[in-house]
Amino acid sequence: MPVVPAEPLPPIQSRFLFVDVAALRAKQLRRGARVRIDDIEHLPKKAERVAMEEVRRGLVYYNVLDPRLARAECES
Repeated sequence: MPVVPAEPLPPIQSRFLFVDVAALRAKQLRRGARVRIDDIEHLPKKAERVAMEEVRRGLVYYNVLDPRLARAECES
């Protein structure tokens, strides 16, 4: 079961991070993950559009690694 943060994540300001998070979520949806949007009537049909809407609404949880830590892991 995924860990849900106690406080909501801040909105994504970087369009590059938005695209990365939405792409990973779309991949999950294509593999059979459940949609997190309650409004079924206005739900887009494509997984990519659903994923982007979920990210916009703050329904997708993500982690951003510190670049220094990621670099240290790659070097070891």
